[in-house]
Amino acid sequence: MSACDRALSHAKNLHIEECEAIFVQKKIITVRITDSEIAEIKQNYDKNLGVRVINQKRISSAGTSNPDDAVKMVELALASSTLQKPKEFWKSLPSEFKKSSRIEKLYDKKLVEITGTQAADIAQTMINAASHSKVSNITGSLNVVSENVEIANTNGLNCADDATYISGTINADSEEGSSPVSGIGQASCRTLGAFSAKSVGFDAAEMCVGSINPQKPEAGEYSIIFDPYSVGELLAFVFASNFSLKTYYDKKSCFSDKLDSKIAVDNFNLIDDAHAPEGIGSKIFDDEGFATKPRPLIENGVFRGLYSDLFNAYKEGKEPSGNASRIGSPMGRSAEPIPVPAPHNMRILGDGMSRDEIIKETKKGLLVGRLWYTYAVNPTRGDFSCTARSGIRIIENGEVKAPGTSVRIVHNLPVMLQNISGVGNDSKNVLQWASLPSIAPTVRAERIKAIPI
Repeated sequence: MSACDRALSHAKNLHIEECEAIFVQKKIITVRITDSEIAEIKQNYDKNLGVRVINQKRISSAGTSNPDDAVKMVELALASSTLQKPKEFWKSLPSEFKKSSRIEKLYDKKLVEITGTQAADIAQTMINAASHSKVSNITGSLNVVSENVEIANTNGLNCADDATYISGTINADSEEGSSPVSGIGQASCRTLGAFSAKSVGFDAAEMCVGSINPQKPEAGEYSIIFDPYSVGELLAFVFASNFSLKTYYDKKSCFSDKLDSKIAVDNFNLIDDAHAPEGIGSKIFDDEGFATKPRPLIENGVFRGLYSDLFNAYKEGKEPSGNASRIGSPMGRSAEPIPVPAPHNMRILGDGMSRDEIIKETKKGLLVGRLWYTYAVNPTRGDFSCTARSGIRIIENGEVKAPGTSVRIVHNLPVMLQNISGVGNDSKNVLQWASLPSIAPTVRAERIKAIPI
């Protein structure tokens, strides 16, 4: 009998109205890179169980890293339920998983069977590709994850999934020239064949070396061209929360009361794509057992959709969107007893322009490769702040004239969406540190003020 079955069987014996159990087994290989060489190879095997109990509309939970404690977790959750207030709006957990269409390229047996030595070879390829006479130091990491997930509840739902992930990051630093500079390369996907270790290292070295001897841009308004990695940061830390059903109905979204209204330029499209092949957040069912599907958020400039889990959907009298998430580290799912609403893959759909074409169309601009310290200053207004610290290029009359020094950008999301002037055809998976996965192309926005640091 599985850990989930033991938990649910005991819940039924205790006459608990509803009980949900999630069991996650993970194999994680991590290779850490320091001082231009492999510093550590670590392999972990994790097993975690989460239990959520709903009794007399009181919701409580418990979790453990010892699956043998399944019965104990149910009793702990039930005991703590007496301390909770009834959630009168609660309806029920799902009773069956209605399978949607199959998603390709989310599981690779080669990643399940990969050894620490093989992972180290991939990391070394990343290091070698980043090596350059002007690069003084290389740091980074490689993570390979395989997992098995089971979600079941006392209403009869039982679904399971096997998944694999690989993600690599390289930071290249240089002491050449007038000031220290850096560059980053990153790639993440679900199958070994789609992962290019050489590209990770090459991208980091190219950004770093191309940033040597930067010039200080003048303060003022620019056409800002955000490379995919920086777009991913904006999607995760500026965009995402505004499309949460909870945030929307709490009046904390900068788009509250604007559903079905125009909030962006005509050809701008943003979706939550749970079915993207190779997508880090792609999955056939969410973390409550609902079938997932691609969900429009902005369609031809119009605000079309919100995402939610069961709890927050019931609270507002709405239907859940299949966005219950128990986000795992470094990738995949966890066995957190209580899920939260989150997008699976925030994805901007491209309109066919190449990055070079976007640059050629730009008269006065800055190209931004990497953003740091991105956060909402005033979430209800959509004001945000970020610092462009790496991969900055000064553009004049359609040409890259020089690398640029760091600039600070303080802007507004609704204003930026009304000034998108170009979306590239170079979409890639972006996985920021401790963040949500996204699928992002190059994006250009007009009339953004940049302040040199």
